[in-house]
Amino acid sequence: MPVYEYEHQDDGCELGKRFELSQSMYSAQFKSCPVCGQAVRKIVSLSSISTPKGNSALKNLGFTKLVRRDNGIYENVTATGKESRIWDASRPETMPDLKGKIGD
Repeated sequence: MPVYEYEHQDDGCELGKRFELSQSMYSAQFKSCPVCGQAVRKIVSLSSISTPKGNSALKNLGFTKLVRRDNGIYENVTATGKESRIWDASRPETMPDLKGKIGD
């Protein structure tokens, strides 16, 4: 369940001036504090998203990254096992093994 940040319009209560509440994303936002009843407003908070930074991180997470090198020629910079490092679109046997990386 998502966590939303709220701020009291006046002085805070035992929750503080700013506080967090877990609620469904389909629930209406709070207009008043559930503890003291004072008016509150929802605050837009920063969120942190962790994304892979390099080819080795992508490879470890099971992603395939193809870099275009020529017309119809791609380099598989995340090749594993018996996968070909170069994928020639005109040669199906060089296509990356996507079924081996994709699970249910």
